[in-house]
Amino acid sequence: MNFLTQIDNLALIALLVVSGIALFLPTLSTLISGKGLSPTEATIWMNRRKAYVFDLRPEDAFKTGHLPAAKLISASQLAAGLDKMKLDRKHPVVLVCESGSHSRKAIADVQKLGFAEVAILEGGVQAWKAAALPLVK
Repeated sequence: MNFLTQIDNLALIALLVVSGIALFLPTLSTLISGKGLSPTEATIWMNRRKAYVFDLRPEDAFKTGHLPAAKLISASQLAAGLDKMKLDRKHPVVLVCESGSHSRKAIADVQKLGFAEVAILEGGVQAWKAAALPLVK
């Protein structure tokens, strides 16, 4: 028990605990607020898994450039709009906004509609552009 009382060892134990928490926080964040996809992962979802992509940005931002196959839908009308579309609830959904913050808030609404897998494009359209991926006008 002398190991735990030495000041050098206490500093190492504290460092270990802080490092462990820092490594676990991103996982905890994902569990609480939903899945965030990198632009590469979003592309895989769109191409291989036939994910629906919904752009929550204003119409003028959508017209300047949007992800391929993305459909414009207002964040305030999200639930009603998705109900009207009569989509297959088994397909995954990717929500997109400018930076990822508005999409994250909308995850719960889409999950309540019965979609099994809902994710956001982490970093939004800004991350898509930074990854040098194409936008459609």
